[in-house]
Formats: sequence, structure tokens, C-alpha cells
Amino acid sequence: MTTSGQSIRQSPVIAQAIDAIVAEIDAKTASITDVRPPTEALRADYDALVKAAGDTRGWPLLYPMLGSGAGRGALVELADGSVKWDLVAGIGVHFLGHSHPEMLRAQLRSSLEDTTKHGNLQSGTLPYAFAKRFVELAGRSSRLKYAYLTTSGAMANECAMRVCMQKRNADRVLAFEHCFMGRSLTMTSIGDNAAARDGLPVNTAVDYIPFWNAALAERMGGQTKFIDWTLQQLATAVGRYPGRHACFVMELIQGEGGFNVPPKAFLEELMKACKGYGIPVWDDEIQTFGRTEQMFAFEHFGLGEYVDVFCVGKMTHACAALWTEEMKPRPGLLSGTFIGSTVDFEVGMTVLDVLEKGNCYGPEGIFAQHHAAFRAQAEALVAKHPEWFPKVELAPELIGGVGGMMRLTPFGGAKDKIAAAGKALFDEGAIMFWCGHGPYHLRLLPPMPAMRVDEWPRIFEVIERGLARVA
Repeated sequence: MTTSGQSIRQSPVIAQAIDAIVAEIDAKTASITDVRPPTEALRADYDALVKAAGDTRGWPLLYPMLGSGAGRGALVELADGSVKWDLVAGIGVHFLGHSHPEMLRAQLRSSLEDTTKHGNLQSGTLPYAFAKRFVELAGRSSRLKYAYLTTSGAMANECAMRVCMQKRNADRVLAFEHCFMGRSLTMTSIGDNAAARDGLPVNTAVDYIPFWNAALAERMGGQTKFIDWTLQQLATAVGRYPGRHACFVMELIQGEGGFNVPPKAFLEELMKACKGYGIPVWDDEIQTFGRTEQMFAFEHFGLGEYVDVFCVGKMTHACAALWTEEMKPRPGLLSGTFIGSTVDFEVGMTVLDVLEKGNCYGPEGIFAQHHAAFRAQAEALVAKHPEWFPKVELAPELIGGVGGMMRLTPFGGAKDKIAAAGKALFDEGAIMFWCGHGPYHLRLLPPMPAMRVDEWPRIFEVIERGLARVA
């Protein structure tokens, strides 16, 4: 006996229709094989669309970019007919690239449901299938046990903070310098970025702890000296406000702050100290999840045992806060009208399938191969044009990151030059953003499952042309 909903999803007629649609899209995108300029006949209409988009929101788009709705792998087609390498993947939403067959299937399956949005109080089965799957994956190497689904990374962070505050009955937060937490009022209060809270009130008290800095550690006499100094900063903050800290929120690898990768010992000693103080460790993996050489950053560092609360978003489309048995909140703390769209959960399950079964992880996995290829091409570019890459005192590594989080630091990390480089690269055919708070870096978050390793030389031809325009 099956329900009507099950019979729809199991219908061979619908399955054949989905196959036909995916095949047709594959045929229509087969010509997208490389970077190409705009189509002249579309240019005027496209410029008008870009202007209208900026006028609608009140300021121009960062890049004059409006997608056509199609692409192929790491190549995206814009509505002016141009094609560019998408090396930032919408900070995660295009992680499987463009017009990926399994993503298309997931999106089409989502249209079979009788609702677009799932509610916190009224929901179908799919959201909880996603939540169960995610908790099982996270629980392989941590104590995380429960998940609350929500509509954005910022809201996942809000939920995590409420869980911590209720558990500790405390009102302060410990966070790393240069952290990024999201765009809600509370998250901009915690994030260490003055521009993001320009004109806004600060509604949460935060004590900032230094993040790992290899150059500073070297000047201080090594890793151990830097860690001891950081632990002293933590002790000072805790001693100044005893019992008042709800949690220490940690990006294990900083994203917007500059793709900063610490040694395991730095994170582990801080986590151990938090346990000693009774302060929960909140692991924010909204940008890092899935991109290191393991699925979770806490797996990458082997630190899952210390994690009390965890957040995910971006790449997974469906967003969630997770916590351990000890952190379980009282009923009523977390609620809301929506927990996400049907398509979020269908796509999210597809992303988890690819990550789990696609030979992505480990020292020989696809992500490690991509990172090695990126570094090899970047090193060759630095050697070819050393004048573009002067040494930066606070960022001795001109090429940085881990896995799918990649950074490159030309022009001394000067903000105006990096921003100009981003726009020149866009014009040449590669979409990249930037990160850091001084020095600034070019940032890549490429859709690695949709790329071939042998595409990196072609990508760096475009990068070289773009940097040459700025140099």
C-alpha cells in the first residue's frame, strides 16, 4: 500500500519525463566548452538588465553578472551570451557546477511536492530525511546528535547561539579576531568587521581572541609561544567575566577573514581550555563544510570530540544547527514559520551523496588533487611574474588555503588592487572574489566535483591576463 505522494515519486512516466528533460538540457549546454565574450546582439539588452538590477536594490551589482540559467561544469553562461569560469560557485550554491545532471534531477523531483516551503509546524518527510542523514554523517566522528533545520546560515548561527545561551544562562560570546558570522543584527555584532555593522547597534558582548598567525608566531619564538600567549588572552577574558560566556564560536578555518588555516594544536589547546572552563565549543562550518580533505573541518583536524554545537549552510542549500545530548535545549527555544524549501532538501541530499560517494576526500581524493593543481599553477605564476607578488609581512604565504578553499595574494594584498584584480579577472572570463581584512587576497571556492584537474592551466591563462591588466 502506497500513498499518493509515493506513487507520484515512483511513477515511471514522471521518471521518463525527468530523464528527457535532463537529456535535452545536456544537449543544449554541450556547446559551453570554454570562455567566450558576450554576443553583440545581446549586449544592449544585457546592460539594461544589469542597470535595472542595480537600480532595484539601490546600488550596483558587485560584478555585472546575471546568469542565463545554464552552464556546464565550472563554466557559467551569462544572459549576454558570454561564458566565464565560475571559481567562487556562489560561495557554495553552485558547488556541483552548472547544469549538473544530478542537481537538475533533484530540482525536478522537488517540483513533485505539493508545497514549495516546509514549515516548522507542518512539514513533509524530506526535511527530516536530510536532517537524519546529516546527523549520521556528523556523528561518525563527533558527539553531535540533534539537528534543527532553518533557512539560512545566519539563522543557523542564531539558533546555535540561543542553544548555548540557554544552556549556560550567559550573555557574552568568545570569538576569534577577523571572524565572520553572517548578516543578521546579532551576527554582525559578533563578526569582527566594522563595515558590516556600519550604523548598526551592537547587541551582543564579544571578547575576541587572536586567531593563528604564522608570521607573528615566528616572531614570538614559535608555535608553542603563540599558543601559550593565546591561551593567556582566553584566560584573561574568562577571568574578567566569570561565568558570563555562553560559548566560544570558532571557524576552524577562517573564511571571509582570509582563508587562514591554523595548526591542529592551536585549535585543540583552546578547545581543551574551554572544556576546563565549562564553556561550550561552537564550530561554525558554514563556509568550510565539505571543502577540506575530509567532509567536516572537525574531521580534517581530528577534533570532533570537542564540538558541542555545529552549524552548516551554503554548500548544502539546506541549513542547520546541530548539538550534542548535553546541549539539548528546552522545547520552545527554536521555532519559525519555515525550515526550508523542498528543493533545498532534494539538492542538499544530492550534495551529500556526491560528497560521500564521489572520491572527494583523503590525501589522494579529488579535492586534494585540485588543491595541488591550483598550487602548482599559482607557484608557476608567481615565479613568472615576481613583480606582481611582493612579500607581505602579515601573510608570508602568497598561496594559501586548504582543499577547495584557495587564496592568492598579488599586489601586496592592497585592497584597491585586489578589488581591481577581481573585476579585471571577471572581464577576462574568471569569477573570483576576495577575502581578508588587510592583507586582502583573491579568493577561490571552485566547484571541484564539476571540474577536471587538467582544466587548471586554462583557468590560470585567464588569471594571468586579468592580473596583467591591473599590473
